[in-house]
Amino acid sequence: MTRRLLLEAPERVPDGAGGYGEAWVALGHVWAAVETRGAGREVDQAARLQLKVTMRAVPQGAAARPTAEMRFRDGDRLYRIEAVHEGDALGRTLVCFAVEEVAR
Repeated sequence: MTRRLLLEAPERVPDGAGGYGEAWVALGHVWAAVETRGAGREVDQAARLQLKVTMRAVPQGAAARPTAEMRFRDGDRLYRIEAVHEGDALGRTLVCFAVEEVAR
C-alpha cells in the first residue's frame, strides 16, 4: 500500500436561491494499492479508467470508511467509488471499485 489518497464525501450546501449545491469534504487520508481493472471503456464519449483500490479496513461506522457515494483524490486526479467490499474473510482489507472522473 504505497499511495496516500484523500477520501472525500459529498455535502449538500445551500446555493442562496432556495436550492442546494454539492461540495466535497475531506474525511482523511488512507494508504492504498491502486490497480487498473481494464484499459477503459467508452461512456458518454469519454474513456474512463476502471480501478481497484485496496486499503486497510476501516471499522464500520467510522467517518473515514469509504462508501459508494464518496471519492478518492490523488493530487489532481479524482476516483469516484462505485462499490466497496471486504477484501478477505477476516476483514483486514477493503476493496473499492472506482472510475477516474474525467473533466468535460
